[in-house]
Amino acid sequence: MMKKMFTKSIIVALLGMITAVPAVQAADMGMKPMMVERAKILKDTGVFGAFNAYKVTQEWALLPAETRMNAVDEVTSLIEKYKGKVLVDMYLTRGLEAQSDFLIRLHAYDLKSDQEFMVEFAATTLGRYSMPTETLVGVTKALNYIDKKQSPSLNAGLKSATYSAAPPRYFLVVPVKKSAEWWNMTQEERLKKMEEHTAPTLAYLVNVKRKLYHSTGIDDTDFITYFETDDIEAFNNLMISLASVPENLYQPRWGSPLILGTIHTPEEVVKALAM
Repeated sequence: MMKKMFTKSIIVALLGMITAVPAVQAADMGMKPMMVERAKILKDTGVFGAFNAYKVTQEWALLPAETRMNAVDEVTSLIEKYKGKVLVDMYLTRGLEAQSDFLIRLHAYDLKSDQEFMVEFAATTLGRYSMPTETLVGVTKALNYIDKKQSPSLNAGLKSATYSAAPPRYFLVVPVKKSAEWWNMTQEERLKKMEEHTAPTLAYLVNVKRKLYHSTGIDDTDFITYFETDDIEAFNNLMISLASVPENLYQPRWGSPLILGTIHTPEEVVKALAM
């Protein structure tokens, strides 16, 4: 009797372990992974963002048209394979800048998952005929300055400002590097500068979306700022307002490169490159 009870308890414990397996481990064990929730992972902190810009090689255009078009299914299948670990976005930059043709943006709770996806992408047909021109890595964190405690009025302004323009068609990535002088200021001094930085941006948040990634010590920059908009002129005005505040004096890098492109599904991006 005791033996049967002992065996039953082991089975119950094992079943509990199986049902508690997270999505990442489930994928590794061959189980059907849970899909990363887009809305959630884009709001969560502690999420690793990776930005990989590529230039397609001249040899790509010499491939048979059928081979190039087959790359569409190859890339979409890879994205499907990783949907339990990584949120994958692709953008078209061809025609809007000389340095790259497309950009891949990844989000994952484990940086290694971002890396694993990019390693497999490099082995695809499109990956083999694409050269990386820029790689940026950062992590999402809670607000350092404009929060409820340190700057309540500006924080309220940020919370109330909601994007209400047409669906964004354009994206921009602007890496930012801060000087040693900036990091050697006190928290109170930096807070004042960031309040001067934030105040003029509030008017533009109705037609420009933004997202910040922290990258000090992870990459050769301190912040990665990501924007989406349907109004490039409004974004231009936003950048002028940001360039005109004292905080900009502490930024030895602002762009370099700035990555500009259009928002599409991954399938649309690869099809455009395959034409």
